[in-house]
Amino acid sequence: MIAIIDYGAGNIRNVLRALKKLEYDAEITADRDAIQKAEAVVLPGVGAAGDTVRGLKERGLDDVVKRLIEDDRPFMGVCVGLQVLFDVTEEGGDVACLGAVPGTVVRFAAEPGLKVPHMGWNQVSQLAETPVFRGIPDNSYFYFVHSYYVKPADPRIVAGQTQYGVEFCSALARGNLFATQFHPEKSGDLGLKVYDNFLRATLGRHPGH
Repeated sequence: MIAIIDYGAGNIRNVLRALKKLEYDAEITADRDAIQKAEAVVLPGVGAAGDTVRGLKERGLDDVVKRLIEDDRPFMGVCVGLQVLFDVTEEGGDVACLGAVPGTVVRFAAEPGLKVPHMGWNQVSQLAETPVFRGIPDNSYFYFVHSYYVKPADPRIVAGQTQYGVEFCSALARGNLFATQFHPEKSGDLGLKVYDNFLRATLGRHPGH
């Protein structure tokens, strides 16, 4: 079973629909045991990072997420689900996050002609070879909605990069951890392929087998 972590945010049913379309056995859950026993875990995200961290803590899931990543279990973060993995975010005034990945989360600088939030389709330049990008052309377009972006302490984990005023990390890969700033579930067929590639690579099999 693929666990989609329910921490009280909206929009996560889009992730469930995407995985179901790919014929994976997936469910939305806040149950600690179910998440710990899952073959792979997805942490989707919308809204503020601080609210996400608070929602995880209220459900006793913050330590579960950190342990899964420490143990290199198959784990995918999406948008705010990427940002909360880092040490601290500027959103809300230097709010502590989960600290599972060293680095910070910063806001796009106010620049003439640069609208914040960054919203819409943009290209992802592939910087690292990862099976998650298999069959996806370099500089393909994916859908973004965010005002903040991550700055990993270790540049070697940056798998994808996008230009929006600055070059920022739009995808990271480290062992069985993969996370995106863009929303694969809103990015058409290529977005579905990102989910499928991640699960095939980490589970070592096709859905339903």
